[in-house]
Amino acid sequence: MTVSSSGRGSSLAGRLTRAGVSDPARAQTLLADAALLAVVDEPAELLIGPLTDVADPDLALLALAKLAGAVVDDSAVLRGILQDDGGPRTRLLAVIGASVALGDTLVAHPEALQILLDDTPGTGVAVEGVRAELLSAVGADPSADVPVATVGGAAGIDAMRRAYRFRLLRIAATDLTSNDPLSRLPGVAAALADLAAAALEASLAIARAELDDHGLGVRLAVIGMGKCGGRELNYVSDVDVIYVAEPVDGVDEAEALSVGARLAAGLARACSSPSVEPALWPVDAALRPEGKNGPLVRTIASHKAYYERWAKTWEFQALLKARPLAGDGALGREYVEMTQPFVWGAVTREHFVEDSQAMRRRVESYVPAAEADRQIKLGVGGLRDVEFTVQLLQLVHGRADESIRSPSTLTALAALAAGGYVGRSHAAQLAVCYRLMRALEHRIQLHRLRRTHLMPTSEPDLRRLARSVGMRAEGADGLVERWKAAKRDVRRLHEELFYRPLLPATAQLSTEEASLSPDEARARLAAIGYLDPAGAMRHIAALTEGLSRRAAIQRQLLPVMLGWFADGADPDGGLLAFRRLSDELGATHWYLKLLRDSGTAARRLARVLSTSRYVADALTRSPESVTWLADDADLEPRTYERLTAEADAILTRSEEPVKAVTALRGLRRRELARTAAADVTGTVTGTRASQSLSVAADIVLVGALRVAEWEARSQRGLDENPTRMLVVAMGRWGGREMGYSSDADVLFVHDPLPGADHVLAQEFALSVTTTLRTMLSSVGPEPALEVDADLRPEGRNGPMVRSFDSYAEYYDRWSSPWESQALLRARPVAGDPELAERFVELVAPLRYPDGGIDPSVEREIRRIKARVESERLPRGIEPTRHLKLGRGGIADVEWTAQLLQLRHADREPALRTTGTLEALEAAAAAGHLDADDAQVLADAWQLASRLRDGNVLWTGRGGAHADVLPHDRQALAGLARVVGYPAGSGGELEQDYLRTARRARTVVERVFYG
Repeated sequence: MTVSSSGRGSSLAGRLTRAGVSDPARAQTLLADAALLAVVDEPAELLIGPLTDVADPDLALLALAKLAGAVVDDSAVLRGILQDDGGPRTRLLAVIGASVALGDTLVAHPEALQILLDDTPGTGVAVEGVRAELLSAVGADPSADVPVATVGGAAGIDAMRRAYRFRLLRIAATDLTSNDPLSRLPGVAAALADLAAAALEASLAIARAELDDHGLGVRLAVIGMGKCGGRELNYVSDVDVIYVAEPVDGVDEAEALSVGARLAAGLARACSSPSVEPALWPVDAALRPEGKNGPLVRTIASHKAYYERWAKTWEFQALLKARPLAGDGALGREYVEMTQPFVWGAVTREHFVEDSQAMRRRVESYVPAAEADRQIKLGVGGLRDVEFTVQLLQLVHGRADESIRSPSTLTALAALAAGGYVGRSHAAQLAVCYRLMRALEHRIQLHRLRRTHLMPTSEPDLRRLARSVGMRAEGADGLVERWKAAKRDVRRLHEELFYRPLLPATAQLSTEEASLSPDEARARLAAIGYLDPAGAMRHIAALTEGLSRRAAIQRQLLPVMLGWFADGADPDGGLLAFRRLSDELGATHWYLKLLRDSGTAARRLARVLSTSRYVADALTRSPESVTWLADDADLEPRTYERLTAEADAILTRSEEPVKAVTALRGLRRRELARTAAADVTGTVTGTRASQSLSVAADIVLVGALRVAEWEARSQRGLDENPTRMLVVAMGRWGGREMGYSSDADVLFVHDPLPGADHVLAQEFALSVTTTLRTMLSSVGPEPALEVDADLRPEGRNGPMVRSFDSYAEYYDRWSSPWESQALLRARPVAGDPELAERFVELVAPLRYPDGGIDPSVEREIRRIKARVESERLPRGIEPTRHLKLGRGGIADVEWTAQLLQLRHADREPALRTTGTLEALEAAAAAGHLDADDAQVLADAWQLASRLRDGNVLWTGRGGAHADVLPHDRQALAGLARVVGYPAGSGGELEQDYLRTARRARTVVERVFYG
């Protein structure tokens, strides 16, 4: 094949660039390499598509050219791999596109290509199989009690290292081809630890082969520490070990220890000394008693004596991960068993927590200033923050709870969450951040198989790293942003959790059996986020003291629920609300039983009470509503038909108008509470919640109109209405987009009956509308619904209610552009159905003008919008943070959607809708709005609407503050929890909104302002 500088060559360069190649010219040269052409005729056709998914396509092509040169005499295997559209080619390109070192391994050992032909994964493999593989490589019998290599010396070392690299190649291929590297990470780390253990076993067999008697006079166990002990090893890391030796019967102890030391030294040389094959990693025994100043090998008794008298706190923390890796397994297990009382009793040592804190600070202080911002492992918000947090919580609580004693960080973190020692959302967030950082660390090390924990700084390295972890679209900048966000989250959670003491978490513990004193309980409450631990302790005491069944069940519930309250943004408020509910309902037969036995009620209750003051207040007013939390069906919005039947029953039974309307308002309050509880728990959110709130308003207006008409007839001694009445919903209510603090924007219309006195009809209609507004908005035992008629003709200067004919005359002669725009939301909700149809027909030409909106009117709408932006935005509020009127906020999106309706709805029936999202969708479907632009606008509108509601749910009140994205960190954190973000994500929510609104504003500038 030839590659010219024009024609096909230019096309090929473009294809390579789109695949991610940084140097297309060099790539074309490599594709034209004679050796590669000897393997396959059209390498470009085979490779360009698959290269798109590779971390570094340039690196992959270079390695492939080298590999083709290495197999020039026998290229069948490579040819088969490249011509295979399936797994083998994917695995090969993934490996050589991410790792220079493994590419060099394949070039040096082309026979290793056979590994990539095999679909067998490198993870989830039995430990015994990996051990046997490496022992067999040095000619040792895996089934022997004491395996001894028959291939010793340099040949044995190289054989062991080749087997190690070949197994490493299989692990890396599995890792690099995973669609979800973060989920795959624990399996990869475990496989690397098992491989390291097998390499140590094979190295020990080589060391034994160097001794005349193979060291049979000593039992030697190699104990894994650190990440290897925890089965969470990196690709390249020091392997921390402790050596334990015991003489066999009849052998002098001193002689046995001397031989053991020689074996240990030989093992280390096999792993790290210079040879033909690359070294594996250093074997580090610095965690042994007395560190590097102490003997390399000790007996169990010597270890025990040291731990009893001299060991420091950090040494017991290190022993948490001790695990037998190689050598005498029984001896290794005996050693680990001996250490367990020291590990889990270390918490009783004086200044234990303070020593652990100090050790973490020392680790941070050792990080060079030039590396601090790049450290993935040791720096602020790095891996060590997670590991120290988990280990301290294990050591504090693990003496009483064996379920949290895992040496694996992620497994232990999950166990801590399951036991209630860490909030589940905190644990999940820590786990995700930890997986991300470990995945980055793995990919960085895998590139050249070098030990490093520093984030790269060059653009090519960052781009390769981003592509290797599935962030191709986000690129280098997105990767760095996500890493920094993870660091911030880790640091915040580390600081919050690092001192968390024990509170009982099992259902059976009584107060007398609890292992913490009140002082320690207060410390724990402070550590997990309670601002008033002393006050919280008073609530706990009030709920749990005594011998009653009620107190006994509370003692079962509270240890877990205290952690669940802490998952919310206001644990103190949640606990206080819980106490109030319990005081109200605790004596009932169902309340505590429901919380104890339901799979969801207690957790949901803790969430809503600690996350939403609005819901807490609503449940306090109607405690029986707690039962909703046990069943999703009870949280589902009630249908219009069901609520209509309920309202009709209320009105049928009622004889007193005020009581009837109060009951209707109570019905609405109940549905507001139901929707809010469902919203906060994530059962019903977004537009479904808005529709539920709108339906509740519909029902109240329908019923209130009936009551007001009855009242007006009674006052005048009339048997029937002299005029037909109609209530038209406007604004967000008309669009079925109401929030928790929304007013009901309306138009009131009446139409006198034939022969009726028009003056009487007008007076009757005004009386009805006045009574309706008064009954719904007056102060009373149930929440008010403000009925706002300011959108009527002539606004506040015009009559509250007009006749149909008056509306027709006004719209024909004096209607303003803003009124046409406002009428896009008009939706009849209560009153005479025939009059509703006639009104819809009347306003159709205004809101759906024939031929579209006139250009002059369009200019006027733009002028009005600009004026609204400049004049109506509250003083002192940043335009980017006002959710309604700010840039990219609700008004921006709604005005844009409405302008598109005014332009095109006469020709596009789908645009004749009162809903914003439906209008955007219809405009996009009809080709009047780019689909991507429609999505950007919809996302912004939904998020802003969600945040407005979230402000009300978080604070428990409406008002102007609900329209503003708060600056306060606590308010942001609470708002983030309300809308479903993980704990501590206030900053992330803030950035998400600002970014989403910024994108929406860009679309508005182009589509609305032109």
